[in-house]
Amino acid sequence: MTEGARVYPLQHTQPPEPLWREVLGRRLRALRTERWETLAETAERAGISPQYLSEVERGLKEPSSEMIAALAGALGTTLADLVTGVADEFRVLQVVGGRFSRLDRARGLNRGAGPVSGPVALALAV
Repeated sequence: MTEGARVYPLQHTQPPEPLWREVLGRRLRALRTERWETLAETAERAGISPQYLSEVERGLKEPSSEMIAALAGALGTTLADLVTGVADEFRVLQVVGGRFSRLDRARGLNRGAGPVSGPVALALAV
């Protein structure tokens, strides 16, 4: 006689946290667009291809620590400031309800960080 394992569905009371690479990508894109730079301009200074930078910004690639440092330098910031910005965004996402849904991703709503407004601005103001 074989024993079967009981499977219990996980009950989530909160949405899952976003992945590091997703939040890092949004932060990198925000820094790049604040400087009015193209992918090619930033990628050239960081020593990577524009395609790779695009994938990092979209949260599809998990860059090495050396690559993150190179991107920080190419964007005129320090690694410490970049990591602090990512941590701050995690805190804001935690306050306003977590990660983007699959539908939001399909609509492209997680692309770019843009100016902070609406509930996010309210969360930052508190």
